Amino acid sequence: MEERSLTDYIKEIPKAELHLHIEGTFEPELMFQIADRNKIKIDYNSVDDLKSAYNFNNLQEFLDIYYTGAKVLQTEEDFYDLTWAYFKKAKEDNIIHTEIMFDPQTHTHRGIPFETVLNGITKAQEDAEKDFGISSLLIMSFLRHLDQNSAFEIYNYFKNHKEKIHAIGLDSSELGNPPSLFTEVFKKAKEDGLKITAHAGEEGPPQYVWEALDILTVHRIDHGNRSLEDENLIKRIAEQQIALTVCPLSNLKLKVVDDLKNHPLKRMLDYGIKATVNSDDPAYFGGYINENFIQTAEAVNLSKKDIYQLVKNSFEASFVSDKRRDEMIDQLKKFSM
Repeated sequence: MEERSLTDYIKEIPKAELHLHIEGTFEPELMFQIADRNKIKIDYNSVDDLKSAYNFNNLQEFLDIYYTGAKVLQTEEDFYDLTWAYFKKAKEDNIIHTEIMFDPQTHTHRGIPFETVLNGITKAQEDAEKDFGISSLLIMSFLRHLDQNSAFEIYNYFKNHKEKIHAIGLDSSELGNPPSLFTEVFKKAKEDGLKITAHAGEEGPPQYVWEALDILTVHRIDHGNRSLEDENLIKRIAEQQIALTVCPLSNLKLKVVDDLKNHPLKRMLDYGIKATVNSDDPAYFGGYINENFIQTAEAVNLSKKDIYQLVKNSFEASFVSDKRRDEMIDQLKKFSM
């Protein structure tokens, strides 16, 4: 039998995606469609005009346009359509499990009811499991450029929706907003049995990763690139098998790395770190999960064995039940090298 190419291997292997912002999957075509449906004027004349604005110098420039796009989302139908469009992409890329982050403050601050956001997303999750066999969990993320009181206001919704929300996270503008500013709300979430994750070490220093581990007591780190600047931190993450949800094309687009050839993903594997590959905000960063794998594999010379390990890491680091994790790893075994 002819050996499959690396690209075909990447396309065919089953995957989990652990770092995906649903608002970041908002493709320009759908944005214009929903804006027209809701009679909202957006600041761009065409899809091409909007796409041409996707040249960012840093995280904040991206966030400015990200929040502008999110304002057209108004109804449960809008959030369903947004989420369903992502699941169709996930099916194409052979994702069998995904853990979706959503930013309720982005919407409640515009007067959109929390339940409108949640119900639209979770209805799409239910349909994706039924129609595509894709399991998914929901991560409620706090915006770190807002204060902890605002995070608590959102967290208070959790008690009425415990069956729909499985984890909390921390995202948005990292610099100047260290994890320690959110100590109490994360402590409360941990007491309530939620899984914990946080963005750290993307633009922020290694110290932010230490804070996420020691103060927020996260189960995994989103991004974590700059952890490699600290030898003690590398050792800690590797020994404790703290997963890093790495997003290569996002890192390139936001200039966290100057060239994909300089991306630290291969070094992470060499250090024994439980790194995973994810797409972050794929509508804005030029690629869903397969494209992240394919481009990065070429840039840093990943082998099929590396791809297998990265995918296995994502299954092991997921927040699923032991039963579901075993099912996913069983599907993966036929791709063992």
